[in-house]
Amino acid sequence: MKNIVIVGAGKIGSMIAEMLLQSGDYAVTVIDRAQAQLDKLDSSLSARRVAVDIGDGAKLREVLKGQYAVLSAAPYSATRQIAEAAKAAGVNYLDLTEDVASTRAVKQLAAGAKTAFIPQCGLAPGFITIVASDLMSRFDSLQDVRMRVGALPKFPSNALNYNLTWSTDGVINEYCEPCEAIVNGQQRETLPLEEREEFSLDGVLYEAFNTSGGLGTLCETLAGKVQNLNYRTIRYPGHAAIMKALLNDLRLRDRRDLLKDILENAVPLTMQDVVIIFVTVTGMRTGQLVQETYANKIYAAALGGRIHSAIQITTASGICTVLDMLSAGDLPQSGLIKQEEIPLKAFLANRFGKRYAMA
Repeated sequence: MKNIVIVGAGKIGSMIAEMLLQSGDYAVTVIDRAQAQLDKLDSSLSARRVAVDIGDGAKLREVLKGQYAVLSAAPYSATRQIAEAAKAAGVNYLDLTEDVASTRAVKQLAAGAKTAFIPQCGLAPGFITIVASDLMSRFDSLQDVRMRVGALPKFPSNALNYNLTWSTDGVINEYCEPCEAIVNGQQRETLPLEEREEFSLDGVLYEAFNTSGGLGTLCETLAGKVQNLNYRTIRYPGHAAIMKALLNDLRLRDRRDLLKDILENAVPLTMQDVVIIFVTVTGMRTGQLVQETYANKIYAAALGGRIHSAIQITTASGICTVLDMLSAGDLPQSGLIKQEEIPLKAFLANRFGKRYAMA
């Protein structure tokens, strides 16, 4: 049995704890700076609960001492502190961050590490990167790689056509920070909420637009190998226009705490959601220009007798699968491990990865 520490007792952290404990192969400690948040965890979970301010590096290292791995489900702003503590304590490190600057810090810490550092183990970046890598492996040369992901309410009922399903801080961050892309063979930064497009899937119309962080490390990996690479977030039509008005016209991008307060007090949480994964790769194969597409929808479902949202299931399944593969020796045991280095077939064969299986 492996001893695991999960940082963050929120929606995703609690889901990760539940999945790992139900497997019977992991002993779990959940830490959070707020005892009240720890008290909200399902009382049936046999997880050890510890209130720790992760800003106190010494206390965090003490909790991590002797553990197999630490999984960060904390806000992206805490990523570097947790990764530093993991390296100091000599434990494996996995996170869910989509923040570009945080991932760069993790990559630096991974250099020369004796344990594994695996950032971006969620949905996007994470599973979508694994899917894109698998599609790309089928081509002789690449032209375009387009990656689209959305976590949407199944029944939109407000002007935003959106309900809170994910970290509010994370959503605001990806709407505000610069986006990475490869355009005509050159790596560039693009603006969030721009380059809006529309597409239809299963008879439903969606929009997609630039957001930050979804490509993970692919820009670096595919430099010089692809003409165009981009990531866009999927929403229902009309969402981008309202968010641009809030962020740009009302200048709430400069008052993110206020925007968070507005969203969390006005936009309801929903457990009735759908995760959409849509990846298209175009390139040359045996002398012909060919396109391949992966499209999947994952819905909220009952696990352990309770309904969990699709974004909880997919995000938690992603990091649990990578942890399980690391534990089984199916991944390198030290240094930086990129999501695009994880085989899709092995991921989907894993007991946690099966949650992504297409119907």
